[in-house]
Amino acid sequence: MRAQIEQEARAARAAVGALDDDGVTRALARAAELVRTRRAAIDAANDADLAAATTLDEGLRDRLRLDVDALAGQLAELVDLPPLERVEDGWELDDGLRVEVRRIPIGVVGANFEARPNVAVDVAGQLLKSLNGGILRTGGAALRTVTVLVDDVLRPALVDAGLPPGAIGLVRTPEHEGARALVSLPDVLPLVILRGSGETTAMLAREAAHHGVRVLAHAEGGGVLYVHRAADPAKVESIVRSSLDRLGVCNRLNLLLCDDLSQAPLELLAELGMTVREELREWANEPDRIASVTVRVVGGVDDAARIANDETSGLAASIVTEDESAARAFLDAYRGTAAYWNATTRLTDGFKLTGSPETGINVDRVPGPRGPVTYRDLYLRQYRVVP
Repeated sequence: MRAQIEQEARAARAAVGALDDDGVTRALARAAELVRTRRAAIDAANDADLAAATTLDEGLRDRLRLDVDALAGQLAELVDLPPLERVEDGWELDDGLRVEVRRIPIGVVGANFEARPNVAVDVAGQLLKSLNGGILRTGGAALRTVTVLVDDVLRPALVDAGLPPGAIGLVRTPEHEGARALVSLPDVLPLVILRGSGETTAMLAREAAHHGVRVLAHAEGGGVLYVHRAADPAKVESIVRSSLDRLGVCNRLNLLLCDDLSQAPLELLAELGMTVREELREWANEPDRIASVTVRVVGGVDDAARIANDETSGLAASIVTEDESAARAFLDAYRGTAAYWNATTRLTDGFKLTGSPETGINVDRVPGPRGPVTYRDLYLRQYRVVP
């Protein structure tokens, strides 16, 4: 298994040199066409995955279910986005030489994700758009669908555009050992995107660190909504509703904070089928927890920001208030990847915020890409000195 992954990674690395913006644009446009023309094969594979997923709860089945039209639409919109600007900055030295700060490809990036087959195309599209190759790995629940997307859509699209099909590779076994191998090959896979459950992702991140592989990890998440004492009740209702339109997503309402329990929309939560809990379990996808929201009374703006910073992953937090000074204080104190005022944390999504599908949402508290990571973030900085 390890040898197969390393072989695919080396093939992808060899293909990277042939990638260019025009060719990738043609390939992505062709992929959008192939998603539609090969719908029958994609649907059949996805139906087989769903039929076999007898142990998944409805939230996970919702993520496994593929919307072919939406997938084709996202590819088509990615085609229209401008290529990555290669020159970031520039200046002249005292001796007349010119310094250019350039964005260059990483090379080959690994991506491990679970039962969301659309992520295969989202990630591959972002990698190709940034002129990187990729090795995809998914679990057994989505492997049939992802295999069809790679073999019948992505690779033929690359060939039709005159590019090497090996630019996108696939780990073709569902065993967890495939994920461990993916994060253990620093010479050919220096960066791996991790998306999945918190426990699995944390384990893979530790394994990657042991081997010297960098990761962009998207594991636990969950939106925080702080209902300030000056909140408009109508806005609270609207934002809560929009924050709970889907449960199997990490940016939905997970923790509701309020200055007074009378402000908590408990009847609305009951109407929406939510169980109110006191203990925080961030983005809990277990069947007995997925339809739940944690509600907690806080001692004001500072306390709300502290809880959002210290007791959650820092994915996203929103304050509902008509008091501008309170809103500014909360936004300035919150250190997470996305902060909102009178808006839903469901906006924490690459396409909604940037117009581009994301590879994941990175919540690391170190320099580097944070929040929704798109093709605009997938590069290395190079200083180039020229006459």
